[in-house]
Amino acid sequence: MNLMKRSALATFALCAVCAAWMGSASAAPDARIAALAAKEKPALLQTLNQLVSIESGSRDLEGLDKIANLIADKFRALGGQVELIDPSADAYRMEDTPEKIGKVVRATFKGTGSKKIMLIAHMDTVYQIGMLNKQPFRIEGDKAYGLGIADDKQGIAVIAHTLALLKAMDFKEYGTLTVLINGDEEISSPGARKLITQLGGEHDVVMSYEGAYVHGDKLSLATAGIASVTLNVTGKASHAGSAPELGVNALYELSHQILQMRDLSDPATGLKMNWTISRSGSNRNVIPASASAGADVRVIRVADYDRIEQQVQERVKKQLVPDAKVELKFERRRPPLEANDASRTLALHAQQIYKEMGRELGADDKVAGGGTDAAFAALKTKAAVVERFGLQGFGAHSADAEYVLIDSIEPRLSLSAQLIMDISRDKVSAP
Repeated sequence: MNLMKRSALATFALCAVCAAWMGSASAAPDARIAALAAKEKPALLQTLNQLVSIESGSRDLEGLDKIANLIADKFRALGGQVELIDPSADAYRMEDTPEKIGKVVRATFKGTGSKKIMLIAHMDTVYQIGMLNKQPFRIEGDKAYGLGIADDKQGIAVIAHTLALLKAMDFKEYGTLTVLINGDEEISSPGARKLITQLGGEHDVVMSYEGAYVHGDKLSLATAGIASVTLNVTGKASHAGSAPELGVNALYELSHQILQMRDLSDPATGLKMNWTISRSGSNRNVIPASASAGADVRVIRVADYDRIEQQVQERVKKQLVPDAKVELKFERRRPPLEANDASRTLALHAQQIYKEMGRELGADDKVAGGGTDAAFAALKTKAAVVERFGLQGFGAHSADAEYVLIDSIEPRLSLSAQLIMDISRDKVSAP
């Protein structure tokens, strides 16, 4: 069955179950939540101002320490047991992984019930030191602007003020609420992935707070997996005019390898592999002694990682230039998040909460955009893991147009709080 048909059937099934759910279940919101969400709105904007005003690029250890301490203080003030964890020693080392990695903030809240719920977001951004001077926090109409505000500092703020809202209601019917904020998401979470995966397997529900899109107020049940392929070819330099036959042309071999791996994408399963960068040689009149290239790989099923890696490892054995040395590296940078029944049930309950608020909330398993940490949380569990509980936003990684919609603050706070309450009271179940 091809990808389009599978997606259509999955959407149809979700809608059919949704119809049954809407007719048979009740997710009436607590009357206090809307008023408290409105009260938290200005405080959340102030938190966004604080977070955005700290530069925290994934390799900026000083900035990451500063924002981690701010976040830790906020969760301590809310009653959490807070740890600052250095994940550097156990990091999954990739080509671009720095020696030292930003700390993870882990906050634990103990309640009176049994349900274990984890809330995740990240504090790092893609921006370089000094860019804040040109893009400070600002509000224009219904938009709050700032570097990293949509991806993902709004997620931290929504989590913090959801917990503030629950604290104001003296709600403690959960068993454990775990908050995990990492500082390496934008470089594929080499340090935090191990902890996120471990804790994901220990919790009943994981809610991830990447932002929703401006053009679609919806949750995501699936995200893309990301891998990379790197080819390094070593040849031998020689004069291109007088003695080319004495050289070993690394560029010829690299070109051969790229061309023989150009057809590995599989639209039927959503697997994509595209060569995107290459470099070779140093001078026009010198046979190139080295050449390299990189490919971007996207998958929507964990099983496809094994398949594509096996294919590239097999193809690379077929060389054009026998004397060239070819090295291939396949890195699984981020797994895909695959929808499961528990995630669909949680999403349907969230949709009912929105309906009771007089709003519509989308939820589907269509893969769009990049991968997220939610996939690590889901890697070793069948529990519900759902993405995009954050604010609606736009312009991630854009440097000059990143913003969140202020009007999405109250509904998203209300949704998060009510959903945590309903999960804690075991009100989320399949129709």
